[in-house]
Amino acid sequence: MFLDEVTLEVAGGRGGAGAVAFRREKYIPLGGPDGGDGGRGGDVVLVAGVQLGSLQPYAVPRLHAAGDGRPGQGAHRHGADGAPLELPVPAGTVVTDAATGAVLADLARPGERVVVAAGGRGGRGNARYATAVRRAPRLHELGAPGEARRVHLELRLIADIGLVGQPNAGKSTLLATWTGAHPKIADYPFTTLSPNLGIAADEAAGRLIVADVPGLIAGAHAGAGLGIAFLRHLSRTRVLVHVVDGAQGGPEAVLAAVDAVEAELRAHSPELAAKPRLLALNKVDRLTPAAGAALRRRLGRRAGGVAGVHPIAALDGTGCAELLHAAAGRLRDAVSTPGPAGPPVRVYRGPAAQRGREVPVRQAGAVFVVDAPDLARMVAMTDLDNAEALQHLQRRLRRLGVERALAAAGAAAGAAVQIGEHTFTFEPDR
Repeated sequence: MFLDEVTLEVAGGRGGAGAVAFRREKYIPLGGPDGGDGGRGGDVVLVAGVQLGSLQPYAVPRLHAAGDGRPGQGAHRHGADGAPLELPVPAGTVVTDAATGAVLADLARPGERVVVAAGGRGGRGNARYATAVRRAPRLHELGAPGEARRVHLELRLIADIGLVGQPNAGKSTLLATWTGAHPKIADYPFTTLSPNLGIAADEAAGRLIVADVPGLIAGAHAGAGLGIAFLRHLSRTRVLVHVVDGAQGGPEAVLAAVDAVEAELRAHSPELAAKPRLLALNKVDRLTPAAGAALRRRLGRRAGGVAGVHPIAALDGTGCAELLHAAAGRLRDAVSTPGPAGPPVRVYRGPAAQRGREVPVRQAGAVFVVDAPDLARMVAMTDLDNAEALQHLQRRLRRLGVERALAAAGAAAGAAVQIGEHTFTFEPDR
């Protein structure tokens, strides 16, 4: 089964908690704090490769989570980092944030990778809080939670040559003749329900990847038929071969079929319409020599951006080798002409810190909600059962202007304040 779109739930690993420990050795009765830091949570990473041909391994919805960091220990021993989770995807996968629609990465080449859910930072141990005044702190941090999000993956096949045309034009037969692939072939429209790939061999160009996509009908760019789901695959191909059935209902029907497909390419995107392409007049074995020559002349006058008309009979291989050689020539020209650079691979690093900025506060009923991701992370890393840690958190929030922002929003003493997943009672400093 071919799957070219899927939405994944991903979550980075939680950081390990810092340790509260003190040096205890013989003859050293007052050893200082030596709690180590927790390990960092693992990242979820998408890696582009050539082993997969579709997104089928992710058809069953489930959470893809990286490993958690290990907690710190005494004697300044830091916890181990959590194991990262690498998810292989086919080269040509576009990654977007399912919530915002922002493009995170375009993994066009094998080996490219992007972090889609970063692991949480490990908590600091109590050795980090020792000062000349505070010599025996029992402060420590819990590990930060890893990022959790939904990402949408969309596969756009990468091929040297793309076969395009109306249903039943003979694209699958041509693919089989060129590559020896075995796509489903039958004498009725929409036999091809998913893209097929094959490897063709040309004496001059060597190995060429050929993609056959389902047939296009009028309105495909707007959702008619099967075309809208697969037109995007053609955007990754370098050269298009437009296959038309030369034996369908007379010359006017052939010309109308060519015009219909060309119109769909233009309507889908200017970039697709501008791709170099050849016109393959298929099934010429069913035409008389005079009728075939006349049809080629008419097609040549109306081909527009199409380079030449190539008569073939895909069923018995007539003219197919010459067509492949011509397509390979156009491919060499396309490769030698550099195109616009694609979007760079970006690594998602999480929300920007709110320090130094106005603290956003909104009121939801009787609760005042502080909408600041870094403050929510700070609270999540605090051991709220530890009185010393709670006092430290209150001092930090006051320094960052949270108390000021709450008062400006109308919060009075005793009001409920929510930061992240925790709710507190507002007690302003008097």
